[in-house]
Amino acid sequence: MAIAVNIADARKNYLLASLPQKELERVISHLELVDLRLGKVLYESGDKLSHAYFPTTAIVSLLYIMENGGTAEIGVVGNDGILGIALFMGGNTQPNRAVIQSAGKAFRISAKNLLAEFALGGKFQNLLLRYTQALMTQISQTAVCNRLHTVEEQLCRWLLLSHDRLDSNKLVMTHDLISNMLGVRREGVTLAAQKLVARKLIKSVRGTMTVIDRPGLENAVCECYKVVNDEYNRLLGRGISRTFV
Repeated sequence: MAIAVNIADARKNYLLASLPQKELERVISHLELVDLRLGKVLYESGDKLSHAYFPTTAIVSLLYIMENGGTAEIGVVGNDGILGIALFMGGNTQPNRAVIQSAGKAFRISAKNLLAEFALGGKFQNLLLRYTQALMTQISQTAVCNRLHTVEEQLCRWLLLSHDRLDSNKLVMTHDLISNMLGVRREGVTLAAQKLVARKLIKSVRGTMTVIDRPGLENAVCECYKVVNDEYNRLLGRGISRTFV
């Protein structure tokens, strides 16, 4: 059963915050707040979706799983969007694994209620469709980045995408987990992190990476980050890049 949701808390998710007051009040009547712990698998590839999620402080990684068990991150969803787009795009199963990359909170809505709200049209439907296009851009650009750019550039992109979706400059993530996300060897991640540390762009200590020079990271990253951020700005009225203070 859904619980009463504070409007201020709901507005910590960008899509929900963009809804007109009346529409937001109707949507949040279907929401419940849930805790998402680090490493939790929300969906496996092929799972039937029972809920969608609007993250507020959590970040979810979308991973493609190979037949040999290898993984690579194809996208991230945080307070910028919604997890579970297959529900309103005509399917009801998840095409990839969804894993909590950064622990936090999210609002959950049942598939039935999401589809009912989507069918009403209005700003809610429009936002979800535009977000889906932005996410598709992120996924396709990630594929290009993983194929053409160095591990150091990929790590910069990953750090910036994660940093955009957090209210902290600290990212709790081991090199092993990052290597699984990027689909590269752990040694490659360690070497790339050491280069960023030497340039005083980040600190890396005991499973925690801290962004200390955001503009420097933006200068070091490949073009893929800007492509994705520009598309979010075009479709949703703002980029999600920000300098942490």
